[in-house]
Amino acid sequence: MDNEQIAKTKIDRERMPRHVAIIMDGNGRWAKQHGLARMFGHRQGVETVHRITEAAAELGIRYLTLYAFSTENWNRPQQEVDALMELLVDTIAKETPTLMKNNIRLLTIGDLERLPKSAQDKFRLCMEQTAANTGLRLVIALSYSARWEMIRATQQIAREVQSGTLRTEDIDEAAIADRLTTHGMPDPDLLIRTSGELRISNFLLWQCAYSELYFTSCLWPDFTVEEFYKALIDYQGRERRFGKISEQLKTI
Repeated sequence: MDNEQIAKTKIDRERMPRHVAIIMDGNGRWAKQHGLARMFGHRQGVETVHRITEAAAELGIRYLTLYAFSTENWNRPQQEVDALMELLVDTIAKETPTLMKNNIRLLTIGDLERLPKSAQDKFRLCMEQTAANTGLRLVIALSYSARWEMIRATQQIAREVQSGTLRTEDIDEAAIADRLTTHGMPDPDLLIRTSGELRISNFLLWQCAYSELYFTSCLWPDFTVEEFYKALIDYQGRERRFGKISEQLKTI
């Protein structure tokens, strides 16, 4: 067996995370290391998305959320932003048949209204076409930031209180979670970030309160299925206590 297959045999299928979130970082640095323009890095990153999505689906993971484009990314040079939008449109059109074949449902979180109409239309069409799929939920975070999401939820709660449809005493964790863009999804069990950066960059701040964090120096285009398996193995070797102590967990 090769190293990828050896790593796969170490994964406990009975202890898989329900939800894995990934900050896909390092496309630009990968391109620079190879003497290429940044867009070549982004295109290579798309290939990694394809591989990791298929691996997650095969393992039975229920949700895979990928941080594709943040609200802060709008501040990048316009040429790069335009090229990224074009890449998104091309990719979703190309990948829709693969999603259908693998029973994967596409979902999005973020402010899609800021995207070009062509991108909005492609994503909405793909979401409609895959809506009946029952396997992996592939969640793409587009024009997303956790602070934007929290502001949006707070504004919604304020409007409901003002209109009398929500009482202030009924505002609890569930009320806030229900008004986030991820409502209905389980919180991420595991958050992976590539490229060696040790931060979560305004991504799923509320939802990752108890997520296990895994950082790797591997740049996203170089993040292989074997590296993904290693992250899962590391996750399964941890004890998740959620504020309890080890002895309490043994009695459950």
